[in-house]
Amino acid sequence: MIGIVDYGMGNLFSVSKALERLQVDSFISDEPAKLEKADGILLPGVGSFKDAMHLLHSLKLNDFLHSYAESGRPLLGICLGMQLLFEESVENGLTQGLSLLPGKVIRLPESGEDGISYKVPHMGWNRLHFVNPSPVLKGTKEDFVYFVHSYYVAAEDRNVILASANYGVEVPAVVGKGNVYGMQFHPEKSSDMGMSLLKNFIELAEGKKE
Repeated sequence: MIGIVDYGMGNLFSVSKALERLQVDSFISDEPAKLEKADGILLPGVGSFKDAMHLLHSLKLNDFLHSYAESGRPLLGICLGMQLLFEESVENGLTQGLSLLPGKVIRLPESGEDGISYKVPHMGWNRLHFVNPSPVLKGTKEDFVYFVHSYYVAAEDRNVILASANYGVEVPAVVGKGNVYGMQFHPEKSSDMGMSLLKNFIELAEGKKE
């Protein structure tokens, strides 16, 4: 059973429909006591980092996510949800994140390292490049996934970057450390590749992958 965290800023319908297509039982809740019963947790998100952290604190979901991660069960942040896993963000002023992974969220540059101008926000399909092996990538090949974001993670530890994409700079696209994972793109909108990645995470939660 997969729990989807509802804190008022998640793309809940599309995420739950993706799990339904995978024939996975899931539920949506903003209550830690209910979410605690899940085998795996999805933390989706769209919008502002600062607003999201305020809502997580107001619902005491920040404490829940820490205790859940400490339990060893799989946790996956999607889009803004991935960024929230890190230590801080400069979006709308410096805001502390969940600090489950090391790194800082900064704005995408409009001028890339290649000297080419890039539109921000980044909206569209980009190819993943695998960086470090992980069970969440198992059985997949480098393929295109769908991004919508203006900020990206400057990861302090390169070992947490499982896959990246290039958008003028290297954008950590799939991250992970221990049982905590994140995807900067929207796997639920990323065709077969996105569904394969979600399936891998679900199998981790169900104890089917090592």
